[in-house]
Amino acid sequence: MTVRPAVAGDAEAVAAIWYAGWRDGHLGHVPDELVAVRTEESFWTRAAERIADTTVAVVGNEVAGFVMVVGDEVEQVYVAGAHRGSGVAGTLLTEAERQVRAAGHQAAWLAVATGNARARRFYERNGWRDGGAFDYPATVGTGSIPVPCHRYVKPV
Repeated sequence: MTVRPAVAGDAEAVAAIWYAGWRDGHLGHVPDELVAVRTEESFWTRAAERIADTTVAVVGNEVAGFVMVVGDEVEQVYVAGAHRGSGVAGTLLTEAERQVRAAGHQAAWLAVATGNARARRFYERNGWRDGGAFDYPATVGTGSIPVPCHRYVKPV
């Protein structure tokens, strides 16, 4: 496995992983209003716009997963279904923590949809602490939709 900054040519793979993973972890756990605007096309647009914030894990010649970090927030962590359980997610999370530390922050944080039990267990196994419930403002166009989440934190 190789971990590297994403390049424009990775956008399609990132979008496909993001779309499938988002649906897997969020359907039934976020407001219907958000599901309605998180169309397949929206993930392709957002992935292309966010390449500068993205780090990918490559296995063979395939993008197996990605992470997006902005400031002290680990915004996205997704792994392709075929690579789940292979260590890709842990490697990406460690890289995200490194990036937050390198940017001068003492702690990293991320938001997990309250009902996404699999993700919550993963973060807890990796030393993240549940800092409590809050409404995450999911960006939609020029506004946002509040999403019931838990804020996970970890000193880096």
